[in-house]
Amino acid sequence: MAVIKPFHAIMPAQEYSSRVAALPYDVYDREEARAAALKDPLSFLNIDRPETQFEEGHDMYAPDVYLKAADMLQKQEREGVFVEDPAACYYVYRLTMNGRGQTGIVACASIDDYRNEVIRKHENTREDKLQDRIRHVDVTGMQTGPIFLAYRHNDDIAQVTERVCAGQPMFDFVSEDGIGHQGWRIDDAADLETIRAAFETMDRIYIADGHHRAESAVRAGLMRRDRHPSCTGEEEFNFFLSVLFPDDELMIMDYNRVVHDLAGMELEDLLARLRQVCTMRACAITDEPAKKGEFQIYVNGQWYLAQFRTDGEAHGEAAAAATGEADPVATLDVSVLQNRILAPMFGIEDPKTDERIEFVGGIRGSEELEKRADKWGGIAFRMYPTSIGELMEVADAGALMPPKSTWFEPKLRSGLFLHRIGQ
Repeated sequence: MAVIKPFHAIMPAQEYSSRVAALPYDVYDREEARAAALKDPLSFLNIDRPETQFEEGHDMYAPDVYLKAADMLQKQEREGVFVEDPAACYYVYRLTMNGRGQTGIVACASIDDYRNEVIRKHENTREDKLQDRIRHVDVTGMQTGPIFLAYRHNDDIAQVTERVCAGQPMFDFVSEDGIGHQGWRIDDAADLETIRAAFETMDRIYIADGHHRAESAVRAGLMRRDRHPSCTGEEEFNFFLSVLFPDDELMIMDYNRVVHDLAGMELEDLLARLRQVCTMRACAITDEPAKKGEFQIYVNGQWYLAQFRTDGEAHGEAAAAATGEADPVATLDVSVLQNRILAPMFGIEDPKTDERIEFVGGIRGSEELEKRADKWGGIAFRMYPTSIGELMEVADAGALMPPKSTWFEPKLRSGLFLHRIGQ
């Protein structure tokens, strides 16, 4: 049973929505964040990445950095940039990219559901990244970045959102990257109950994106439980800010790999080894992978369309095992690539730590793969996207995906909905 509750959202005043809305904090490296924050003092990136307010070289994890985020938030509340909704509501957040929309419910999810695995994860988290967000949430007393959750389509929720979206939105703008953003309030008592009851029937909800934000929100909530031993479990810190989307509206793009060298192999030797584990034919950059098991290879100025062998030609039983049926992680294309190409041919045993490999989101296009492979004199692999069904299968099995398996688009904007949890 999933507990998904309405809350008193803190939102930008309508005239500020488009200026405040910002891509998630972890999309940027430090230099990119500074440059983006300088474009507009109201961009929420200034608060999400408060080190941008200090001189270059300032310790981005110093206590004064997080205090600066809290000060900016409080100042903008006083000045009316942000306004708290007097009623506890659900909200609808619709994003439109290239004419395709996805419509989510903005609400608060239970930290206990996360702990007891009603809310399922599929990625590991890094402690250094967690500590940064824990401090940010703890010092500001605010959850500022929504966790992107997915649920299996529900007709009752769909009917409510369709009806609500026929009305006048609270905000409606197109961001610089061409993504449309619209938001509506759900405050009708019957609609609130319909949504609450619909989520209550679900025994599984899935983290699509935002594992570090989710884990840090949970830990910040548990810290407050320790501070308030007489708490009832209904306090705001027992819940975390989320946007929940139906699985049939989500789009996962390819998440691609670039290796910086050819591991000492001559080109012809490398191509011969690759042909042992996959079929290959020369192709154009536009001949994108069209199905699971297909991928593109770019090396030495040439693109190839490849497909993993599944007929045992490559390594007998080992090839069949690579497409095995029991382990949902082993069947992922990114896993097969890792196990049959990256590890044995390039010596990349741990892609999380090996500095010879980099990951490139599909939103950047094939030209970016060419650029990076050519820069290093290496090789690029463009993957067929992991599906939402595969993600759910892995999470249902209690397993974890390899790093950088999914790239969701469009990205949720930070700053449009905030959740106050207090101290």
